[in-house]
Amino acid sequence: MAVPAAAMGPSALGQSGPGSMAPWCSVSSGPSRYVLGMQELFRGHSKTREFLAHSAKVHSVAWSCDGRRLASGSFDKTASVFLLEKDRLVKENNYRGHGDSVDQLCWHPSNPDLFVTASGDKTIRIWDVRTTKCIATVNTKELKPVQSINAHPSNCICIKFDPMGKYFATGSADALVSLWDVDELVCVRCFSRLDWPVRTLSFSHDGKMLASASEDHFIDIAEVETGDKLWEVQCESPTFTVAWHPKRPLLAFACDDKDGKYDSSREAGTVKLFGLPNDS
Repeated sequence: MAVPAAAMGPSALGQSGPGSMAPWCSVSSGPSRYVLGMQELFRGHSKTREFLAHSAKVHSVAWSCDGRRLASGSFDKTASVFLLEKDRLVKENNYRGHGDSVDQLCWHPSNPDLFVTASGDKTIRIWDVRTTKCIATVNTKELKPVQSINAHPSNCICIKFDPMGKYFATGSADALVSLWDVDELVCVRCFSRLDWPVRTLSFSHDGKMLASASEDHFIDIAEVETGDKLWEVQCESPTFTVAWHPKRPLLAFACDDKDGKYDSSREAGTVKLFGLPNDS
C-alpha cells in the first residue's frame, strides 16, 4: 500500500535561544493525512513475530544501510547477524570476541558489510560480515564534550538523529522525549505518553515517525511533525531497543526478560519484528 505524503506546514518554533527548551508542547488540530495513511497500513500490518538470537537478553538492534541485515548485541557477550528474507529473519552468523556484554552496535552508514559493537569490556570492535571476523579493536578513551545543552531535568538516556538531518530526539529519565532543531538547538516538541524512563528511540526511514520505548509495556509511535500518536505496539515486558528498517515501515525491537531470569521461554535472547502482514 502506498503511504500518503505528510501534511505540510512547519511547527512554530519558540523564540528562546540555542540550547533552551520551548515551554510548551504543540497541539495538533487533528490527524494528518500521513497519520491516517500509516494507521490504515498498520491495521493490515500489525503482526509481530519473534526470532531467537541469543542465550541472554538483547541490549541493542540495528539495521544495515541496505536493510538486508539486522544485527543484535546481547548480555551473552556476542553479536548476531540475521538476513531479512521476505517476512522473516534468518540467522547468518554469531560474532564472539568481547569479554563482557555487547551493549550497543551500529552499521557503517554506507557500507552494508561493516558493523561496530561496543561492550562493557571497554572496547569497540569492527566486524566484516564477508569474513565474519573482527578487523579492528579500539580501547575506548575519555572523550571531551564539544558543546552541552540543557535538555531535561533528569538524566538523558538515549539520543537519535533523524535521517533527514533536521532534528534529533532525546529520551530521559523524566519519561519525556524531546525533539530538537539541529540548526537552532531549540526544543520544538515534546512527547509525554510514556510513564517510565525512556530507554530507546528510532526515527523511520522517511523521518516522519518516531518510536520510543521504556519499561511501559508498549512502544509509542508518533508523527514527528505534530507529536500525534500514530500507533502503539503492545509488549509483554520492558523494551530495551527499537530500530526502524531503513527502507520500509518495519520495526525491530527487543524486550527484557519477563521475570529477570535468562530463560528463552520468557523472551530472553529474542528479537522481534513489528509491521508484518497480518496474514503472513
